[in-house]
Amino acid sequence: MKTIGVDVGGTFTDLVFCDMQSGEVAIHKVSTTPDDPSRGVMTGIRELCADNGIDPSQIDYVFHGTTTATNAVLENKGAKAGLITNEGFRDITHIGRHQRVEHYSIIQELPWQSRPLVRRQFRKTVGGRLVPPTGEELVPLDGDAVRRVAEELKAEGVESVAICFLFSYLNPAHELAAKAIVEEVMPDAFVTTSSFISPQFREFERFTTASLAAFIGPKVDRYIAHLDGALRETGVTGDLRIMASNGGVATAKMVTEKPTLTLLSGLAAGVLGGKWIGDLTDRKRLITFDIGGTSADIGIVVDGRFAETDARSTSIAGFPLLMPMIDIHTIGAGGGSIAHIDRGGAFRVGPQSAGAVPGPAAYGRGGTEPTVTDANLVLGRLAPQDFLGGGMTLDPAASQRVVADLAGRLGLSLNETAEGILTIINSNMANAIRSRTVQKGIDPRGFALVAFGGAGPLHGVEVAAMLEIPEVIVPPFPGITSAMGLLTTDLKYDVTRTQFQVSGAVDLARINNDVRAMEAELSAQFEADKIAADDVSFQRIGDLRYVGQGYELKIAFPDGEITAEGLADTFAAFHRAHAAEYGHAFTASPIEIVTIRVSGIGRMPKITKLKPPAGGTLEAARVRSVPSVFRVDGALQSVETPVYRREALPVGERFSGPAIILQKDSTTVMPPNTTAIVDQSGSILITLGATT
Repeated sequence: MKTIGVDVGGTFTDLVFCDMQSGEVAIHKVSTTPDDPSRGVMTGIRELCADNGIDPSQIDYVFHGTTTATNAVLENKGAKAGLITNEGFRDITHIGRHQRVEHYSIIQELPWQSRPLVRRQFRKTVGGRLVPPTGEELVPLDGDAVRRVAEELKAEGVESVAICFLFSYLNPAHELAAKAIVEEVMPDAFVTTSSFISPQFREFERFTTASLAAFIGPKVDRYIAHLDGALRETGVTGDLRIMASNGGVATAKMVTEKPTLTLLSGLAAGVLGGKWIGDLTDRKRLITFDIGGTSADIGIVVDGRFAETDARSTSIAGFPLLMPMIDIHTIGAGGGSIAHIDRGGAFRVGPQSAGAVPGPAAYGRGGTEPTVTDANLVLGRLAPQDFLGGGMTLDPAASQRVVADLAGRLGLSLNETAEGILTIINSNMANAIRSRTVQKGIDPRGFALVAFGGAGPLHGVEVAAMLEIPEVIVPPFPGITSAMGLLTTDLKYDVTRTQFQVSGAVDLARINNDVRAMEAELSAQFEADKIAADDVSFQRIGDLRYVGQGYELKIAFPDGEITAEGLADTFAAFHRAHAAEYGHAFTASPIEIVTIRVSGIGRMPKITKLKPPAGGTLEAARVRSVPSVFRVDGALQSVETPVYRREALPVGERFSGPAIILQKDSTTVMPPNTTAIVDQSGSILITLGATT
């Protein structure tokens, strides 16, 4: 089985080829092409195959993490979308909820008002009403009105339509009937329903999620069709699988039908890759730390499991998103982050980024502002002739020029300014990790930091030191770990049903009937995807809360027939989870089951381990020494620093910092007072605060 993983980042597109039988791995990086990411993807695949003698027709699967949907939302460049809803509810997606994004600010941006996904003139209402608790019809759907507003939307040039009716999560009949009419009137439009995209209660979040699908649907559809066609033209006959934000992959067809599955998908692949590296090194408590050109993405893995976001905190660009998603925290901090002086005179770094074009000044593509990459080059932590394994030559003079200009405005020396850039960006990233650990009652000192992405190994040790994290793991191919993560997952689909049942009066027959129906629906989907029944498994998760609460916790439900005893264990698990999350539990209070989700997992071929590194000797690995600037005992010092080739480092032999370790996809920096050893899995394990 031969597979390729492709992850599109803000600056570089990362690729990895893996032969599952032999364990052979080949990696490649190309510049991202923001105007059309598929161009960079196809350039990378063609070059990867040509450089390594790979026959494209022998590729069985291409796994892809795409930023197309995410960027469309972040840049507010989606389709001209329309929305059809019940009479009187035209402005649900504008009003939102009473909670404010910033509780104490009287002037703040509400994205659903300042940059709506569906403009008010394209939001239409029709007669018809379903009512709880069963979704019974109170007022029949006005089909003539649906046809009339569809004609209006068509005349206004609308490309896609979201159909969102109240209580459709209980009964989708009205939405389905309206969808059929709209598709008849607008056969070329992307048409979807809220009950198909996210059949859950909370109308503002459900309507917004469906609106997101309509906003990004046409662009995702075109991108997937273009990419799939380009793969066939290149000779790749294997199946295309797209990374989803729930930690699994989906078929191209599923993604075009549910484009919201791909929102933040590349970030999910990074957490999977970090978890896989932790498994190889026998570390189960991990902080995944993925730094690319534009952002730093942080995930938490405990005992081999990663957390999912809850229904009230999942969002993208400020818009609520009712979709299963790995809990990932992202900040604007990467190699391309721009250092600047803000309007108040403060020295800041990011979130603005130089991106892929023009990129940092060091890239020689016209960049004129100092970035994190430029600061690393000024301090001697990057090798100008060895960037991307020699595939790109950096320009130290350009970096010194832009950093010196900032230094003059700050009244600092060149090295002080460059080191200040790194200190600020590292502090921003450390604070982001604190928000996911310390502020949630988790002690990061009991974790290992998995540093990956193109810039993760450059900053990982210094960020870990700020948090007193004792160990940093640098994967064998850190720059393409997210692409590698794509090769470690399975096909995964989710089905959700709203319950609203209270402990003490639970209808077990209803729960079991719903679970069976959800598993049957998923089984049919996997059968359509040609996944054998023996390769399919299910996981059940419930959203539970105390009666009267406005937020839920995710709790596992038992396999098989759900009995009163099994449900009692689930309720006990909720009490424990509530105490762990909030510091208290109300064991005498009734518990409400809000929703139940069944995740179907279709087993896919995946990479399990890498070939053991050949290694060598420390003397053979050392290529030269360079002066690099570090802060030692509180003062900046230029320290003579050995430079090593990673592939030649000895396995199992400890060596000390300072050191710079070169490889094609990243550069690892070990400051003074650190030691490292290359593990049998190929990862570098760096210990902080140790000497040899």
